[in-house]
Amino acid sequence: MTPTEGPPPTGNDAGPDPQPGTGAEPVAEGRTADEEATAGGGAVENASGEDLPGGGRRGDTVAAVVRQWRAVHPGLDTGPMEIIGRINRCAALLQQAEDAPLRRAGLSRPEFDLLGALRRTGHELTPGDLARETFSSGAAVTKRLKQLTERGLVERRGDTRDRRVVHLRLTDAGRDLVDAILPVQLAYETAVLSGVDGPEQGELAALLGELLSQLEGRLGVLRA
Repeated sequence: MTPTEGPPPTGNDAGPDPQPGTGAEPVAEGRTADEEATAGGGAVENASGEDLPGGGRRGDTVAAVVRQWRAVHPGLDTGPMEIIGRINRCAALLQQAEDAPLRRAGLSRPEFDLLGALRRTGHELTPGDLARETFSSGAAVTKRLKQLTERGLVERRGDTRDRRVVHLRLTDAGRDLVDAILPVQLAYETAVLSGVDGPEQGELAALLGELLSQLEGRLGVLRA
């Protein structure tokens, strides 16, 4: 899960950008996770009754939504909803849960993603590089970099040949913060996934990786 855009804004951040190809759109302002998961119609109910072919179980709110749509439009194939709806629902819940280690450090997930990109690549990056690395808009990256620079975690260097180009790197404080947070954050995410068996986690990661790879290759065509 690391790194990905995640928790809601902490007050000093514009919030996570949509993640191309993940289906993990941020929860719309004013909506609860339940409302976001059922956007498009249908009230949320506690799921009950038979399991759905897509794997819905008692307590799975998406299963209830799918049953409601099947009752309204029995001829429609709800298979895609059973996958994409659950991905969106999981993303909404994870965003609402936030990331405890990051919150304690006073960082949002998008801010940590920027710091992490500078740390894992091991060299200076431009704002454009960081936007591509973190799947963020240029405006969002600029705002976050300003905040991180003011905190002394990132420093800027002008290009000697082109004044319009800025190179960014971690300060010693920024590097130390990332190295201190990452093991704690991974342990936190391990706890979040503790209800899923190890082998199933591997299967889930492989399936999501396959889906993501396909969407990253086709997303531009799908949006056209």
